[in-house]
This record gives sequence, structure tokens and C-alpha cells, in this order.
Amino acid sequence: MYYPYPVPARQDFSRLMTVNGSASLSVKPDTVSIQLEVVTESDSLMEAQQENTLIMNQVIEALLQAGIPREDIQTAAYSINPLYDYIDGKQVFRTFQVRNAITVTIRDIDQVGQVIETAVENGVNRISNIQFMLDDQEGYYRQALSLALQNAIGNASALAGTMNVAIDPTPVKVTEQQREPPVTYQTFVAAAPGETTPIEPGQITVNAEVKAQFKY
Repeated sequence: MYYPYPVPARQDFSRLMTVNGSASLSVKPDTVSIQLEVVTESDSLMEAQQENTLIMNQVIEALLQAGIPREDIQTAAYSINPLYDYIDGKQVFRTFQVRNAITVTIRDIDQVGQVIETAVENGVNRISNIQFMLDDQEGYYRQALSLALQNAIGNASALAGTMNVAIDPTPVKVTEQQREPPVTYQTFVAAAPGETTPIEPGQITVNAEVKAQFKY
């Protein structure tokens, strides 16, 4: 049979190429978790507990009035410890210490400094574990995952071009690599007297990586 035009040669995609793809998204956090503590001390355990309860109730009430929903305020820790001094090699009782910690979730980044000031003004004397987060972290990870696959396809195409071979751009297998926790970059600045504590949330970096196989 005669063909007036040349018949294109059939591609023989019988070999496999395995490549990695990665992507990162830098996103401004929209949620903050912060631990607020009230620590009281007294020779009397009952007095230390009563004082602590009074102050913490005052703190919680102030946070509620500041617009923090009650479901975003959770008890994180409660402890009672006797404290001792060592005098002439002997352990001498000094006082009881009561520690009550709550975790507060703040869903408005601009409100963080105000929340800290309100808590301190109402008796909080320790602040720790400030964590910046993303409310829709899974959604951002999926975006990064999609970009990682596009990166893998691009890497495979580049390798194929270097080897001067044809490649099927649809991967035959894609494996999600070990998921890394988001990396947060932020700074904290001490407030000047009379000013709201400035908190700089920085950026959260969401990483994704895949391994893909292509026929060529």
C-alpha cells in the first residue's frame, strides 16, 4: 500500500525515568496560639490556690470581653509544687507555688499584642509557646503538592531533552514524599512603656515533595 505522506514512527515508551519534584509556599499566618500562665506563691497552699483562681478567672473574663470566644480558651496545665531552700546542707521549706496555664487561640493576628497586654494587666505573669499557624494549612499544602508535581514534570522534560529522547508527560506513578511540618519565621519585639506589644508574624513556609516515574 502506498502512503503519500510519511507515517510517523510509533513512540516506544518502554523505559522508566524517576525524578523528584519539590515546591514551597510562603504564607502569612492567620492564627496564633499562645500560652498564658498565672503563678502564685504563699506559705499557705489554700491561699496560693485561692489567689491563683481569682486572678485566672479575672484574666479569662478580660479575654472574653476582648472578643476571644470561650472555646478558644483551654486549660493547658495546672500544678502545685512546694519550693525549698537549702541552708547548711538541709532542705528547708520556703513556699507553695501554684501554676495555672491556659492556651488561647487568636484568629486575628492584629489582636495578638492587645491580648498579651490585656492578660498581663489582669495578672498573667508568664507568657510562652507563641505559635503562628494557618487555619487552612491543608489547603496550602495541597497547593504546594500540585506545584511539586509540576516541578517533577518539568524536571523529567528537561532530562529527556538533554538525552534527546521523547517522554510521555503523564507520570505512571507519583509518590508523595515524607511530609515536613511547616516552618515559621517570626520576630518578637519588646514594647515600649504605654505601647501595645508588637508581634511580627513573619511567614510560614509550606513544603511539599513528590517522586514521579515517567515512560520514555
